[in-house]
Amino acid sequence: MTALMNLRHTATAAIAVFAILAGAAQADQLADIKAAGEINIGIFSDFPPFSSASADMSIKGYDVDVAQKIADGVGVKLNLVSVTGQNRIAYLNDNRVDLLMSVGYSKERAEVIDFAAPYAPYYIAVIGPAALKVSGKEDLADKTVAVNRGTLEDTSLTAAAPGSAAIQRFENYNSVIQAFISGQTQLMVVGNDVGAQVLARQDALKPEQKFQLLSSPSHIALRKGEEGLKKAVNDSVAAMISNGSLDASSKSWLKSPLNPENLKD
Repeated sequence: MTALMNLRHTATAAIAVFAILAGAAQADQLADIKAAGEINIGIFSDFPPFSSASADMSIKGYDVDVAQKIADGVGVKLNLVSVTGQNRIAYLNDNRVDLLMSVGYSKERAEVIDFAAPYAPYYIAVIGPAALKVSGKEDLADKTVAVNRGTLEDTSLTAAAPGSAAIQRFENYNSVIQAFISGQTQLMVVGNDVGAQVLARQDALKPEQKFQLLSSPSHIALRKGEEGLKKAVNDSVAAMISNGSLDASSKSWLKSPLNPENLKD
């Protein structure tokens, strides 16, 4: 009888331990964030116009606007954490941050992290002066076009451009921009993040986006299995789209209205 009772006690203890471990495994990160009163969001500290230091040394930009709205939606304080392209996935999975901004979707990344709804347009665009008529890839014929050598912009342009297009390849984005601004080339092909800076500063040239070569929107990344937090993020992004605040951020930082089509993978 004593042996049977001991066996029952052992079994009961084992079940209790299992329940504790299972509860820990199913811990709700959203609840933890609310209990802590703050959310840690990983962000590039020098990635204009999405995030960069302002005159007062605070980080501002499109990503910061969205991160703040997410924090407000959850009802907690926003804590921005500077990350790099090399360490940010590790920061997320090691619980050093709760979310990551500006993460492009890929099948490889989806094996180790989860993705909330796309919130920021990222696309490769052909940019030229307003006076130059260009509306599609066929109009690149006989035009000079600057592009950063060996980048996704380069391969996208090479695949799209007619044989008579004069593609001039440079070693960095500054050289691409200078070639375009100085008139060495008629057009340039860059991502909308780089393009926004040019559109904002060149009043005399009046540059504009002519057409897109490729679109791959940015997502907010989180750890796998955190469905409560994922829903909260998705709800915040949906609210920003609905109330126009995401469009306002796009106009302010990306220098163009938000096109919902650019938020589709």
